[in-house]
Amino acid sequence: MNEEKKKALQCLKTCKGQIEGIIRMIEDERYCIDISNQIIASQAILKKANKLILKQHMNHCVKSAFLNNDDPEEKIEEIVEILNKLIDK
Repeated sequence: MNEEKKKALQCLKTCKGQIEGIIRMIEDERYCIDISNQIIASQAILKKANKLILKQHMNHCVKSAFLNNDDPEEKIEEIVEILNKLIDK
């Protein structure tokens, strides 16, 4: 596992803990704004994990496709589709 994936995995584990904490906050009927702030923090960690995974994909999968002439157009289309999903949100 390369460095980007290791960092992404750590982000996801952190986010998992945050989500579990948010669930407890809701069950304990904590203040709504505090819950919302924790949800926003979790979303930020998920975005960071996604950036790391996309960086890994560009640095390894896409680069390899170009170097090996292994259908690089397909890899470009995959990136475009992901970017469209991110932009359309």
